[in-house]
Amino acid sequence: MRENNLKEQNTQDTFVKGSAWMTFGSITSRLLGALYIIPWFIWMSPYGNIANALTARSYNIYSIFILISTAGIPGAVAKQVAKYNALNEYGVGRKLFRRGLVLMVVLGVISAAIMYFASPLLASNGSRSDPRQVAVMRSLSYAILIIPVLSIMRGYFQGYSDMMPSAMSQFVEQLARVIWMLLTAYIIMQVQHGNFVDAVVQSNLAAAIGAAFGILVLAWFLFSRRKELNYLVDNSNNEIQVSTASLFREIIEQAIPFIIIDAGIQLFYLVDQYTFHPMIASVVNASYNTIETWYALFALNANKLIMIIVSLASAMAVTAIPLLSAAHAKGDFKGISDQISNTLDLFLFVMIPAAFGMAAIATPIYTVFYGFDQLGSNILYLSAFTSITLGLFTVLMAILQGLSENGLAIKYLVLGLAIKMIVQYPMVYLFKVYGPLIATNLGMLVIIFMSFKHLEVEFNFNKSRTSRRFIGITFFSIIMFLLVLAVEHGLEIFLSPAKRASALIIVFVAVIVGGIFYALVAIKSQLAQKILGDKIVPILEKLHIRI
Repeated sequence: MRENNLKEQNTQDTFVKGSAWMTFGSITSRLLGALYIIPWFIWMSPYGNIANALTARSYNIYSIFILISTAGIPGAVAKQVAKYNALNEYGVGRKLFRRGLVLMVVLGVISAAIMYFASPLLASNGSRSDPRQVAVMRSLSYAILIIPVLSIMRGYFQGYSDMMPSAMSQFVEQLARVIWMLLTAYIIMQVQHGNFVDAVVQSNLAAAIGAAFGILVLAWFLFSRRKELNYLVDNSNNEIQVSTASLFREIIEQAIPFIIIDAGIQLFYLVDQYTFHPMIASVVNASYNTIETWYALFALNANKLIMIIVSLASAMAVTAIPLLSAAHAKGDFKGISDQISNTLDLFLFVMIPAAFGMAAIATPIYTVFYGFDQLGSNILYLSAFTSITLGLFTVLMAILQGLSENGLAIKYLVLGLAIKMIVQYPMVYLFKVYGPLIATNLGMLVIIFMSFKHLEVEFNFNKSRTSRRFIGITFFSIIMFLLVLAVEHGLEIFLSPAKRASALIIVFVAVIVGGIFYALVAIKSQLAQKILGDKIVPILEKLHIRI
């Protein structure tokens, strides 16, 4: 009994530690990716929203090509490496990684070439083709040459449940990317007073610059840890012999579902990209650039901010797959059930208060990043709550993948996407610019419901425990939401949310108050200790917080 408890605690500790590293990588890279917007948007003025619309459309296509060029292989490699490691067959995992690396180079070259030459066909918003879009898309195609290599290197480390190298490479990649974006935007727009499209092109080329730096970081980690990795390989069981053809077949069989599932959110965004303009134009009399500006408000402006908190879910999802895969390979059904519960509990503990908090400060935080815009603030408010469904979708799909339920995950995704497409026009007709977000939520909720039902029936995870914690977390989050609103409205008596400097003060104070309140009630109610494990106790003692 004691051995089982220790095993369960070790699994939870591994998951929390891995999630902490991946959260660090995701959050810091997302924060950098959001903070650069403040000077960048000012320098791009008055073309800020149009520039963001060009970027949003290009990035949606780029993200799909990245998934195709990596072919879901990094996630598949992480899963398969974890499986072989659990069987003490580290040599097979290394062989799989090396074969996959060759495959990544080939796929990167092919995908980059296709995106570059197909850009004129893809540069459409459902209404007309935009030559500016072609140049921006082509600048992103260079990144597709090298990102597949970066991705599979991350997948290899994740297969060892070693999340620190991935997190550090994410941070360095984003830092290099942001420096290039800001430097080129300032020179082109402020020094040379050049064309804003040229600045957008350079800002998107930054993806390739960042990826190159990310690869250098991971190469250094591989070199510095070669002795430990070689020791594990040398002391493997070496009882499983796998041919190169079998490895490729195994990689591809695992990778195809990863492509489709990992593209899930992007597929929802593509529906918006190619339908929003013609749909909104049919119900509202507005100019081409006005509609493009509306598209930018939710497709990039709000989306860039909510993805900071959705990245929390992505961090947990990446951590969950190898752990679930290892438990599944051993036939440890209790371990699977516990891991599902731990994943969902930690997700809810972090995601719900983060989403409620962002919704509460939607107006001042939008002003800080983009300048005051009431419509933009309203869209961010709705988007903040949408982040919960996006994040939960990400986590549930990762859980199903880790349990080799790929076919079922794809069926749920197709069903949710079909519902999104069916309700898209009615929602745009009824709610105008808010329509796409509402349609996305409806589609995602169906996927979430079906996934929960399947996990409950097949793997008997602790639904009652998760439900109790969900109620407690939501209750605390609603109180925090009301408290933050009260603080915000109180500060607005003296400070204007329409000015960047005063809006920044409002955001800072409101976040501090909300964060401290949620942390204290979570600790005093023992909720934090139950979800984060016993390792939080020494931290609380050092902070002189009495439990």
